[in-house]
Amino acid sequence: MTMGALPVLVAGGGIGGLSTALALARRGIRVRVLEQAAAFGEIGAGIQLAPNASRVLDALGVLEDISADAVFPDYAVMIDARDGREITRIALGAAFVARYGYRYMVVHRQDLLAALLSACRREAAIALLTGKSVGVLRDYPDRVEVSCADGSVEAGAALIGADGVWSGVRAQVIGDGAPRVSGHVCYRGTLPMAEIPDHSYANAMALWVGEAMHLVQYPVRRGELMNNVAVIDSPKFRSGMAAFGDWGEVETLFATAMPRVRDMLGYMDRERNWILHDRDPLPHWTRGRVTLLGDAAHPTLQNMAQGACMAIEDAVCLAQRMAAAGSDVNGALLAYQQDRYLRTARVQISARFVAHMVHLGGGARDVRNAVLGTRSPESTYELDWLYKGT
Repeated sequence: MTMGALPVLVAGGGIGGLSTALALARRGIRVRVLEQAAAFGEIGAGIQLAPNASRVLDALGVLEDISADAVFPDYAVMIDARDGREITRIALGAAFVARYGYRYMVVHRQDLLAALLSACRREAAIALLTGKSVGVLRDYPDRVEVSCADGSVEAGAALIGADGVWSGVRAQVIGDGAPRVSGHVCYRGTLPMAEIPDHSYANAMALWVGEAMHLVQYPVRRGELMNNVAVIDSPKFRSGMAAFGDWGEVETLFATAMPRVRDMLGYMDRERNWILHDRDPLPHWTRGRVTLLGDAAHPTLQNMAQGACMAIEDAVCLAQRMAAAGSDVNGALLAYQQDRYLRTARVQISARFVAHMVHLGGGARDVRNAVLGTRSPESTYELDWLYKGT
């Protein structure tokens, strides 16, 4: 690619930002990653990597390193939280791998980031900078400049905003305000596998669903830890209250669940919660030499387990377009945007549908359970668009 003396700037050193840096460097493009924190790190514990993400990570040459600390579940299962009946499951064994080419894996976020960070540090074309909070950006015909909070100015051939759902780059490129508050609130907790009293679903991704709430459990870090996530659809938010999502709401909504599910709440960190956000799909997230990636471009609810997967896919697509574009930076960024728009938008909309579906109550719950109960564990045709595509 004809870049002259200028590197590509990547705002954000999370999973999306480091994947982008690595993908660009592997195509001979110099990169400067601007991370606002004092060190590279990830918040949260577990993350699911479906075959579509594994395929891209393999192309980046980091899949083997990530797999060393991963867990490969035998199946994913949906269970009714009220009565403990299994609703449906997806077998993740040989037939699944034959269909999609890769296994489904779950990893600790820190392990995934560490593998990407290590790979980036081995690339001479990548400069990793911390304490670089991106401020005002200026987009010129031949370059983009970014003023950082430490007083420095970074110049690049392009700027990639990979700075998350609260993206400061997006605020300057699009200016569409804060992301949408979903009303869903998440509590998390991990503990050693040895401390879990019931190992019935120890090597599975278990989703316990109930009215306005659900709970997810799956092992991470070579099976040594169990990741636990409780999510509620806050009644206080729905009634218009400014303060919502407190632990009292969690206990109230989970009161209808069977004892085993209620007991799992003891694994949660009650001192911190996450209010979940997303946005409506947007067909344009590029301006001149600046574009967005991952949650900065198309934030999604967690219900499809595809937020990080989409960012990783974005990274490789962007690198391919930039490497092929010569000096036409804006053309490359627009082509990347066009490649990614409909696929990421479908994930955003699908995640909202799944978020509603898992929280059904009353007769709607009965219909959901009956319909899903008719599917075969080996039948995954409804996921082909997602797991076979990139």
